[in-house]
Amino acid sequence: MKRRLSRKWPGLVLTLLVMLAISGCMYPQELRKENQINPGEFITVVQQAIDTYHSKTGVLPIKNSEMNTPLYEKYVIDFGKLQKSNLLSTVPANSFESGGIFMYVLVDPETKPTVKLMDLSAYQSVDDVQQKMNDYIVKHGGNQPEGVAINELFNYVDVTKLGLKAKEIKSVYNRKNLISYIVNKQTGEVSIDYAMDINQAVQSGSLANTLKPDEDLRHILVEQSYFVPIRSTAYVWKNNQPMPMAQP
Repeated sequence: MKRRLSRKWPGLVLTLLVMLAISGCMYPQELRKENQINPGEFITVVQQAIDTYHSKTGVLPIKNSEMNTPLYEKYVIDFGKLQKSNLLSTVPANSFESGGIFMYVLVDPETKPTVKLMDLSAYQSVDDVQQKMNDYIVKHGGNQPEGVAINELFNYVDVTKLGLKAKEIKSVYNRKNLISYIVNKQTGEVSIDYAMDINQAVQSGSLANTLKPDEDLRHILVEQSYFVPIRSTAYVWKNNQPMPMAQP
């Protein structure tokens, strides 16, 4: 069966990534001093500015996004609006706008706007794998490279079969874990695999017995950390483990 190529991802973040790539390779920036500072030090200041801005204006200082932008990547903070309102004197040193590897975003914008971070190094790595996956599918009559099956919807991605070296990018949720990738068998869309991170979060919080069958488990990662699960698909608890599912 021929597979459809993955849909294009929202233009805002992709444009920013291109700009960053022009200014220099992204991955080594993880070693920059400002990117190793505890992100909580910056988040606290930005959160205070967001709360004040929202209280005074009734709106949130965010950039425009497309309707199909994934939930955890949708509400990018507009630092320009905070600076013009004299609520923020300087942009965080680890933010993309300052040459860092993090994009500042909001979650729960309608109930409790909360500042979180997107890891742009991980985001760019998915673009690299996705491009190779697209090329492979085109060259092989619509077929994806053979991979270990996770369930009826997803396979693990063996990047070596795409002509790539194994990427050594650490998970933002547990720096001992290296990120890996999964692919939707029907669409060819590549995502980061968050199963290990979710499982560790569930087990550490003894949450397994409290989870609903159709609950998207990604919110656990958001609630327990400073980071959002970018380039991801939904996960549900099944057979005592997190399983990726197609987006609703």
